[in-house]
Amino acid sequence: QVQLVESGGGLVQPGGSLRLSCAASGSIFSINAMGWYRQAPGKQRELVAKITSGGSTNYADSVKDRFTISRDNAKNTVYLQMNSLKPEDTAVYYCKCDGLYGQTSAGPRVRDYWGQGTQVTVSS
Repeated sequence: QVQLVESGGGLVQPGGSLRLSCAASGSIFSINAMGWYRQAPGKQRELVAKITSGGSTNYADSVKDRFTISRDNAKNTVYLQMNSLKPEDTAVYYCKCDGLYGQTSAGPRVRDYWGQGTQVTVSS
């Protein structure tokens, strides 16, 4: 079974940095896009950044020039480097794989997968 495991969240002071990682494990043949979303209390989940298998990226306006997304296709892992963090970046961050082609209990399938989420808190 395919699983996404996130790591790297925590508490950081304003202006600080964190690096999130998300590794997809299981029998995986290919992954289209990998991305990071976040959800703050009382708010809808929103896209933070996404990267395609070819390396094309897009970012939310609120994080441009502060966050950088990257991926290691050989390791099926996506990273989010977050710099100059602000209190408004506080949220649960979720990893998502779009169009992951992998083995499931029903045979090979293409579907989307979500990670379990990791808390990022920016506070002094």
